Amino acid sequence: MTTIVSQNYLPNSSGAYISRFKDVRALSESITLRLSAEDQQVQSMPDVSPTKWHLAHTSWFFETFILRPQVPDYSVFDESFGFLFNSYYEAVGPRQLRAERGLITRPTLDEVHAYRAHVDAAMVGFFENADPAQIEDLCYLIELGMHHEQQHQELILMDVKHVLSRNPFGPSYRKKEPATVYATHELQWFTVPGGIYTIGHDDDGQFAFDNEGPVHEVVLGDFAIASRCVTNGEYQAFIDDDGYKRSEFWHSDGWARISAECWQAPLYWQQVEDGDWVEFTYAGLCPLYHDAPVCHVSFYEAAAYAAWAGKRLPTEAEWEVAANYFNVAQRPGAGANQLASGYLRPIPAGEVDPEAPKGMLGDVWEWTQSAYSPYPGFRAAPGAVGEYNGKFMVNQMVLRGASCVTPPGHARVTYRNFFYPHQRWAFAGFRLTE
Repeated sequence: MTTIVSQNYLPNSSGAYISRFKDVRALSESITLRLSAEDQQVQSMPDVSPTKWHLAHTSWFFETFILRPQVPDYSVFDESFGFLFNSYYEAVGPRQLRAERGLITRPTLDEVHAYRAHVDAAMVGFFENADPAQIEDLCYLIELGMHHEQQHQELILMDVKHVLSRNPFGPSYRKKEPATVYATHELQWFTVPGGIYTIGHDDDGQFAFDNEGPVHEVVLGDFAIASRCVTNGEYQAFIDDDGYKRSEFWHSDGWARISAECWQAPLYWQQVEDGDWVEFTYAGLCPLYHDAPVCHVSFYEAAAYAAWAGKRLPTEAEWEVAANYFNVAQRPGAGANQLASGYLRPIPAGEVDPEAPKGMLGDVWEWTQSAYSPYPGFRAAPGAVGEYNGKFMVNQMVLRGASCVTPPGHARVTYRNFFYPHQRWAFAGFRLTE
């Protein structure tokens, strides 16, 4: 597995950008090596995109925002790809409907790989020949392209898992499972005193998406955050107590959703004949790790469990303040279970008596009770790149942290992930607050 260790803006000395770019691009293709061409064509629901589409779209991004405007003699690979592989950039032009990306049987996978090779060669040539001042002016856009591809690496894995789960024989992505699965610790609470805190990304020379700023102050009361995320075993107790049948725990929209779609458990859970639960994983159907964080739950399910437990979800400000207050990013093993671990599923927290909250930067993205909205003073960038985040700041909820399929070098405490409250195919769980 390729390891990417830096998210600093890089000078173009000693081929630094070339090396980073090649690493990011290689990781995307290595993720797909276990997939057939047929696997990479399927769109199993409207939220899922075919793997082939992801591979082409991330190439389209570099072609559209860097190569075409910055390289006068750049040769466009295929003009039709602008329509096929634009995602949602209205300023760039029309596009294939998202729910119909699976209908793009042509170009073939081989042609998409040729497209990637064409873009890669042009980008390397750009890095080698561009004036250093030009690279400096474009450093944020270059980093945006690489972090955009890292987001799609996680999306590929999310989408592939859903695709394979819909196959009646439940095929595996890989057979490997962790050799040892540790237990977790008894839930503990870490108190954060109330006060005025600063959150958001400051311009410290490291990359962040525009939605992570500006830095601003928040006023918080005293609160306590759980030492770990809610586990499969704890969530099963909610199910066993008829949690999916008791409307008093659910938001109105959540109750309507579970009633209409007959939800009875997290996505990918199945109950077998003896009443035990198993879950679909990248290794196929496997027994639940009862001490691992529950995963593939919606915001509605997370909030319902919190109500059942007599607790609540943290706000995103509380989550970030707690992460900084206990300096979780600098503690050993902070991001131990991200993509580079190779586990590809949440793992029990271990550590009998933790000194700080565990797993805040790995295992599962953590739902908060905060709506996804702009920070005070936020301004979207001009042009098409300004559509990256700002236009989605409505009707979605914020998740914090990272997951077991987050690429190396992509996680940070200020990261604001977001999904609609009903969505479950992301590697999302939650921790409680009181």
